[in-house]
Amino acid sequence: MSAEEFSLFRESVLDVKPLRHTHHVAHHSAKPPAIPIKTLEDERQVLRDMLSDAYDPIEIQPGDMLSYYLPGLQNRIVRKLRSGHYRIASELDLHGLSARDAKVQLLQFLHDAHPGHGECVRIIHGKGNRSNHKGPVIKTKINHWLRQHERILAFHSARPVDGGTGAIYVLLRR
Repeated sequence: MSAEEFSLFRESVLDVKPLRHTHHVAHHSAKPPAIPIKTLEDERQVLRDMLSDAYDPIEIQPGDMLSYYLPGLQNRIVRKLRSGHYRIASELDLHGLSARDAKVQLLQFLHDAHPGHGECVRIIHGKGNRSNHKGPVIKTKINHWLRQHERILAFHSARPVDGGTGAIYVLLRR
């Protein structure tokens, strides 16, 4: 700034008087973000309600194999799933749970299954040998629930080394 500009500035602020502060200004820390409790509750309820609990009319026995494939799925993919040649990205063990708890666990598992870790998962549902005369409960419900879920491309009972008819390989949509 030149001497002339500085002099002009001094003249223009000659009558200015500093303000006196009689109180202290307190800066409050930022409030934490609100947690959308109702939204979270609604999302959990949607997960619970997403699949029908009505039994599929097919009667399933403890030793029966489960198998389902979306129409149009390539035969090569079906054979690879059936023979257990996909890498298992994660696993869920449901046997011994009540049907309600199994449904909640299954829906959460399918929601959390990340496609980057692989598209094949194993679900252990148990054979249902300890079920009453109506047959295996969890196995029957899993068969019904998975057929309704949007992420499921296919599922097939596992090889004996991976649980046999007490577990299934599930191929997920990416």
